[in-house]
Amino acid sequence: MSAAEARSGRSIVSLAQGEPDFDTPVHVRDAGKAAIDRGTTRYTDVPGTRELTQAIIRKFQRDNGLTFEANQITIGVGSKQVLYNALQATVDAGDEVVVAVPAWVSYPEMVRLAEGVPIIVPGKIDAGFKITPEQLERAITPKTKWLMLNSPSNPSGAVYSAEELKALAVVLGRHPHVWFMSDDIYEKILYTGKPFPTMAAVVPEMASRCLTINGVSKAFAMTGWRVGYAGGPAELIRGINLVQGQSVSHTSSISQAAAVTALDGPMDFLPPFIEAYRRRRDLVVKAMREIPGVKVMVPDGAFYVFPNCEALLGRKSPSGKTIATDLDLCMYFLEDAGVATVPGAAFELPGHFRISYAASDATLTEGMKRLQDACSRLA
Repeated sequence: MSAAEARSGRSIVSLAQGEPDFDTPVHVRDAGKAAIDRGTTRYTDVPGTRELTQAIIRKFQRDNGLTFEANQITIGVGSKQVLYNALQATVDAGDEVVVAVPAWVSYPEMVRLAEGVPIIVPGKIDAGFKITPEQLERAITPKTKWLMLNSPSNPSGAVYSAEELKALAVVLGRHPHVWFMSDDIYEKILYTGKPFPTMAAVVPEMASRCLTINGVSKAFAMTGWRVGYAGGPAELIRGINLVQGQSVSHTSSISQAAAVTALDGPMDFLPPFIEAYRRRRDLVVKAMREIPGVKVMVPDGAFYVFPNCEALLGRKSPSGKTIATDLDLCMYFLEDAGVATVPGAAFELPGHFRISYAASDATLTEGMKRLQDACSRLA
């Protein structure tokens, strides 16, 4: 229970947090402490330290089969800032950015902050929350600058296969003015048993107009360390670094030192993380499928479930309030059941809600019990 919950006297089960509940691995924490002790506390170059740049180059080659030079790498204050910098560096007023939804809440807003126009293309639950080549073709205009895609996805956990990426690349091949922004932050949290596909590796001819973004936040449980990075064409990276140089300058020198150890170090901590997530995913999916009217897809990655709740809309709560939208439903869950979730409208796909299963089994079990009871009381 948080301090706020204790003050209010209420027990709130939070299933809204988008970060691992595990601690940063010990060897990475030790590397951060050692960096402080040896005085690695000064400014770094805007694109990042040489040591971390080289570790990222090794990571891309080892894990993704992608080859980059140092001038093709940028390091930001989390992958979120890399996304933001890329849009600020490339999008002019009126440019369009195709956003495959459901998408992380910041995508459309970052486009708008760059004075661009987000073009929302919905991937519905019956399509596995993925967009089709036909949808992409219809969305592209002469003003289109980017296609933004997050796989594995926040909030749906959907993972685009190599074949699905190739099909989208066929469309992009007909529109050479459109670039591809690949947000791979959940790359390591995967349940398919197959190698992770990323566009620049699956379709090498797309590499010259692809920005591949990643970071240490999710896989290494390092959300607070704020280290994200990207690889892409040198000219694009130069523009991103110009934006960064006039805003935050660079991410923490201490965090960068720890990230070198994370990327180059052992990964034996990860399989237990993944097994815990898989177990929790199955717990949540099973509970949601026991609620009449709720549809849920089994996610292939990340640590979210994104149930469809359209059949619950229009019903009334025990107090007589009509549950007209997914936002109403999430407020009902919070106020009547003490469970925090996130409405699908926040991710540009109303009629759904997001559950994060980056929480303990006990927390999830209690949360599912409360949600099932709350739904049973809707009339």
